[in-house]
Amino acid sequence: VSEKVVRRIMAEEGLVAHVPKRRRYSSYEGETTPAPANLVDRDFTAERPNEKWLTDISEIKARDGKVYLSPMIDCFDGKIVAYTAGFSPNAELANRMLEKAASTLPGNARPLVHSDRGCHCRWPGWLGLMERFGLTRSMSAKGCSPDNAAAEGFFGRMKTEAVYPEKWEEHTRNEVLALVDEYIRWYNHERIKQSLGWMSPVQYRQSQGMAA
Repeated sequence: VSEKVVRRIMAEEGLVAHVPKRRRYSSYEGETTPAPANLVDRDFTAERPNEKWLTDISEIKARDGKVYLSPMIDCFDGKIVAYTAGFSPNAELANRMLEKAASTLPGNARPLVHSDRGCHCRWPGWLGLMERFGLTRSMSAKGCSPDNAAAEGFFGRMKTEAVYPEKWEEHTRNEVLALVDEYIRWYNHERIKQSLGWMSPVQYRQSQGMAA
């Protein structure tokens, strides 16, 4: 059905989208290493897969602590290329995600990788991996959320669609890890997007004859 029909039915039933206030996790620890230029410049579009990637880290509350999610998002269609989730926002979480993402690349692909100024993208391990895989760095301006809005938008959708309504905070951290995996699989394979002709990222790539 069209968006107008959904809006009309919601208005008739007195339904509104739930957008809770939340305190955003911040990994900024100062200008520990020189920051590259903002090459994305708030243009979160791409003409082909593996041209422009975005990353960030977000925290999710659980009954017995917190879970941290580190995804790599392809600007071409919003597909989550790779992700890691764990109990600490440390170097291993970010570096393992980058290695997983790089392992999906065809031989000639060298995407631009954009992030905020979080410490996880400024540690020596991350910088070494970026150089090893031949990837180009791009960073947001200090304290400027709109510079990485597309990545933050993914976290917002996940929390509005699943984390808050399904009360993930009542689950254990291990249960939340399983819920994260379930959501990302659904997001990539089944969640339709208007910008993709009402297809999911995987469905869209398949329709275009691209590897999913």
